[in-house]
Amino acid sequence: MADYQGKNVVIIGLGLTGLSCVNFFLARGVTPRVMDTRVTPPGIDKLPEHVERYVGSLNEDWLLAADLIIASPGIALATPALSAAADAGVEIIGDIELFCREVQAPVVAVTGSNGKSTVTTLVGEMAKAAGVSVGVGGNIGLPALMLLDLPHELYVLELSSFQLETTYSLNAAAATILNVTEDHMDRYPFGLQQYRAAKLRIYENARVCVVNADDALTMPVRGADARCVSFGVDVGDYHLNRQQGETWLRVKGEKVLNVKEMKLVGRHNYTNALAALALADAVGLPRASSLKALTTFTGLAHRFELVLESKGVRWINDSKATNVGSTEAALNGLHCEGTLHLLLGGDGKSADFSPLRPFLQGDSIRLYCFGRDGAQLAELRPDVAEQTETMEEAMRLIAGQVKPGDMVLLSPACASLDQFKNFEQRGEIFAQLAKELG
Repeated sequence: MADYQGKNVVIIGLGLTGLSCVNFFLARGVTPRVMDTRVTPPGIDKLPEHVERYVGSLNEDWLLAADLIIASPGIALATPALSAAADAGVEIIGDIELFCREVQAPVVAVTGSNGKSTVTTLVGEMAKAAGVSVGVGGNIGLPALMLLDLPHELYVLELSSFQLETTYSLNAAAATILNVTEDHMDRYPFGLQQYRAAKLRIYENARVCVVNADDALTMPVRGADARCVSFGVDVGDYHLNRQQGETWLRVKGEKVLNVKEMKLVGRHNYTNALAALALADAVGLPRASSLKALTTFTGLAHRFELVLESKGVRWINDSKATNVGSTEAALNGLHCEGTLHLLLGGDGKSADFSPLRPFLQGDSIRLYCFGRDGAQLAELRPDVAEQTETMEEAMRLIAGQVKPGDMVLLSPACASLDQFKNFEQRGEIFAQLAKELG
């Protein structure tokens, strides 16, 4: 347990995570100062009156005078005011680091460009099925510090690359990088390897590293070592086994579950299940209860979620596909009898969209591109692309064209923040419109 008495602490960024940091310090008799670049940040109404606050920009004097800065993952460490504080010798960490210094139970840590919310939630469900008291959160659900309010026997954290950048004391019982594909290139000017380096921090001092046998970028820097357990489609300690038209999850040569017993569908979900099983096995959860959890888990909202089936048309909300790799995963092996009407668009975060091109071939696909990077996405296949300003306009176009057997898929390959509050709101509006138009 670290001692923060007498420290001048500054918290950057409010919202639920920022408030959890404020409460953490107040409970330890330390009154932090808070700043946020937004003029009316969420949660400011819940900030105790005696806590000094500064809004609208960063207060550089406060930062330079601090002993400890708790930075929101949304603020890049390269921000001039933050790098000046770092150069002046101020310690800069995030809420996950505060959590790691306090936690008394084993932690399963999950990162990756895609699938991390599904795998994090699945491991949590496996623990519950085993009767283990578990806290699940981090980058999804509750901020990590709020999980400490109730002691648990196990913690499962989803961690973003941004959160990992300011984390130093994570000694995970089991950690995984599920995959590494281009994302947040606006934040990583030195490209994919810089983004990967942030993710690789998850393996530092981890007892077991669960790596993706199909993605070399998920391996520790020096390559696979004795701590590594692998999962993959055809190879790996945990892999898929296809025979006589059936697909099985297989562990070290032993078939453990036929995927038709699972409610999740799609190859990317089967590999997510393998990764979750490997993590659960690594922390000693009983295999039988883990497999039971795999048969009952129905998936996450906004992640390839069937929101309406009407007149032979399926409307699928995959709003959580906020990057190219995620949309690739949705399209890879997708089965559609009629025409696929694919909604793409939003803020591409400076990503390269060209890896989508192989998935957009053939006569039975139509693209509807909207938002900030709509024009760039329409260039992938101009002959079948329609461009609109908003998602709603695109959906109204689709509604006039769909036929039985068709699928309407929102899998935007972009962040939502150019036109929506978040990907959840984008998905909810898609679902509402589907019910109105379908």
